[in-house]
Amino acid sequence: MSRPITSGTHHIGLTVSKLEESAEFFTSLLGWKEVRRNEEYPAIFVSDGKIMVTLWAIKEQPVCEFNKNRNVGLHHVAFQVASEGDLASIYKTLSNNDVKIEFAPELVGQGPAKHMICYEPSGIRVEFLWPGK
Repeated sequence: MSRPITSGTHHIGLTVSKLEESAEFFTSLLGWKEVRRNEEYPAIFVSDGKIMVTLWAIKEQPVCEFNKNRNVGLHHVAFQVASEGDLASIYKTLSNNDVKIEFAPELVGQGPAKHMICYEPSGIRVEFLWPGK
């Protein structure tokens, strides 16, 4: 095959234990829009205008929390930001709202790209990356 058969990401589906809180993380703290809800599943769909994240409520509590070093599954999800200032702004907003931060904005390798990682309310690792361009 000479070219990929896929053409980018349509959406990311995340199973969460705190549906409303996880949705609020995206909408209230990051400025995303709620696109729709599925009360039967239940699920909440949020978008930043370029990508959609589907938040699916778990049906029962997990046996144990996900461990990125011991479990097969999503290591983290990463979202790009437009500027170093935007990265700093996200860090400040999350810090001021008691979001668990794994690490503050720092260089990726030798830079100039920078990134940070936090945990959304259900415990999923979320990275924000400024590519340094």
